[in-house]
Amino acid sequence: MHSPAEADACVEELRAALAAHGITLPSLGIDLPAFASRCPTRPLIVLGNCNLRTAAALTAALRKGAA
Repeated sequence: MHSPAEADACVEELRAALAAHGITLPSLGIDLPAFASRCPTRPLIVLGNCNLRTAAALTAALRKGAA
């Protein structure tokens, strides 16, 4: 099972990587109900909603990184 600290670190690393490409996902965070579950589970990261401009920027960054 992953700890909340590991999940927080993952979110912050993802936030920094996105910021390096000028991308901000305001809803980026940890899915808290995943930690409230009685069964051990892997934490989920909430990427959240974004507008078309942000989605296009994210797509371009992913394509650039894949090249």
